[in-house]
Amino acid sequence: MFEPLPQDFFDMPTLGLSRELLGCIVVHETAAGIVAGKIVETEAYMGETDRAAHSYGGRRTKRTEIMFGKPGSVYTYQMHTHTLLNVVSGPEGTPRAILIRAVEPVAGEEIMRERRSDMPVYQWTSGPGKLTKAMGITMDYYGHHFSERPLFIAKGEPVTQVEAGPRIGIQNTGEAVHYPYRFFEKDNPFVSKFRK
Repeated sequence: MFEPLPQDFFDMPTLGLSRELLGCIVVHETAAGIVAGKIVETEAYMGETDRAAHSYGGRRTKRTEIMFGKPGSVYTYQMHTHTLLNVVSGPEGTPRAILIRAVEPVAGEEIMRERRSDMPVYQWTSGPGKLTKAMGITMDYYGHHFSERPLFIAKGEPVTQVEAGPRIGIQNTGEAVHYPYRFFEKDNPFVSKFRK
């Protein structure tokens, strides 16, 4: 049903990849079954010169090490009790990443419903911590590659109406607060800050 995109799909500039990921499908093959969601919102973090990036100034730590690795690698990290899912981007040694902020469920909806405790459907995956809970994605995938099973990105339908704006929850980072590095599908109700 779903096939991983090739490794070279991820070999493009970070901002371009942030847009190209919209419409692609995140797929997780689990013991309970396949869960999948169309990417509807991303946020780019531009590495050493981006005050909002974990790797700002070239910080190379146990947490950020994978950001210096192969584009398409999985960068997971914990924020409070949430696991956040990122796609490493840019040439190796250039520590950039793209946060997958929201997806629209396309497979495994019953599994997601159980994991999200019967919350309204629009709250299952409309945020970076929500989607990993719904899809059963954990820190164990740190360093995995999105071209390989059981967690991978598959081809979807291109999103034709893309909007851009400032990233969400960025504080005390100077001008980085205003960078228009968040990309999302216009009027999609699963976007994290969608207003009906």
